[in-house]
Amino acid sequence: MNAGTIPGRFISLEGGEGAGKSTQVARLADLLAARGIHALVTREPGGTEGAEAIRTLLMQGGVNRWSAHSEALLFAAARADHVEKLIRPAIGAGQWVICDRFIDSSRAYQGVAGGIDDAAVMALHGFGSRGMLPDRTLILEVSIEEGRARAARRDGAAADRFAARGNDFHADVAAAFRRFAAQEPDRCRLIDASASADIVAAAIHAQLADLLP
Repeated sequence: MNAGTIPGRFISLEGGEGAGKSTQVARLADLLAARGIHALVTREPGGTEGAEAIRTLLMQGGVNRWSAHSEALLFAAARADHVEKLIRPAIGAGQWVICDRFIDSSRAYQGVAGGIDDAAVMALHGFGSRGMLPDRTLILEVSIEEGRARAARRDGAAADRFAARGNDFHADVAAAFRRFAAQEPDRCRLIDASASADIVAAAIHAQLADLLP
């Protein structure tokens, strides 16, 4: 599992709408490249041909197109393909993988906010992706109001099915992410994402210091 002396690592970035995950994924990839680590950047749902096809089903259409249970199954199927065909092979070859969302988004969106027991979400993950977890999960946190304003500036009228949901739903998502950070402090690190992109990037760097060569 080594590329030279550098072991493969799996890093996920999580957070609510407008938290700046995509920006920080790119910043993190640049930081690693400056250290000689050329990371594979991917996203969920997506990352493989099959998972991208499922992404289209999940992200488009009305808010109520799918129930939380249907979403959980679709996300699990997309993730299983993603893990089997892209993530595991890359890490096994000694690469670093940076993923924009992973299992904790399913736990927050379909689990806590959607009313599905966490054990059920994790059981699907255990079957589909053999329970794979990131080495480190960086949870970017902004207020719901700020996140929605950022998402509106980014997407305009083209909000996806999840961004279009109400404040109560997004408050449940935010609370779920905070809970995960408190329950799994070795893996999950909470990052204040309300600051400038440079400050957030520095905070992410600090939370990965123990994994960096």
